[in-house]
Amino acid sequence: MSASEQKVAQVKALLADAVRDFSQVAFANSLGAEDMVLTDLIARFEPDIEMFSLDTGRLPQETYDLMQAVRARYSVPLKVYFPAAASVEAYVEKNGVNGFYDSIDQRKACCYIRKVEPLKRALAGKGAWITGMRRDQATTRGSLELSAFDAEQGLHKFNPLLDWTNAEVWEYIKLHDVPYNKLHDRFYPSIGCAPCTRQVTPGEDIRSGRWWWESADGKECGLHVGKMSLQKL
Repeated sequence: MSASEQKVAQVKALLADAVRDFSQVAFANSLGAEDMVLTDLIARFEPDIEMFSLDTGRLPQETYDLMQAVRARYSVPLKVYFPAAASVEAYVEKNGVNGFYDSIDQRKACCYIRKVEPLKRALAGKGAWITGMRRDQATTRGSLELSAFDAEQGLHKFNPLLDWTNAEVWEYIKLHDVPYNKLHDRFYPSIGCAPCTRQVTPGEDIRSGRWWWESADGKECGLHVGKMSLQKL
């Protein structure tokens, strides 16, 4: 068995453990390259795992195109959660439509409304959740574990691709002809909301295109680390 086959086998085993040990397991699909690997593996081997994505209302067109491709390719439904309209309206009234550029607090407040609160609704009643996070994506993710209790969400969390390299992710995508966001072909290694994502240049960190106006040690939206407060609205 090759090294890549071993890593796939390890992911399959971890997904099987999640289904065996927890009821109502959900996969938070951000539609990034890593998440498309997990989409393919879950559809092939553990189709009972629920799959959902967060539509912030400000995603690139290429991300919506990929959502449609996932729907066409895989039998596992992709449920989409949206931010609460009243919260978005209140934020824009107070800060402006692009107020997230003005301060880190305003950016995190926007992330809370568009990502964190919908995630909480998506995970309500679930026993465990799965993400496509990898250690080498950012300095903030170095201490993550393959499987651990997520105190912030109050349920168990699995990161099956934690030790995969970027090269291994793309090797799997090419080998299995997995659909992916076409922005990746235009030097967007990490893709979020359109106003908060830019292309990177050779040698830049893989996450440098996200919230590029902020320091590298704080580039998270609140989905996976740290706590957010509605008082920041």
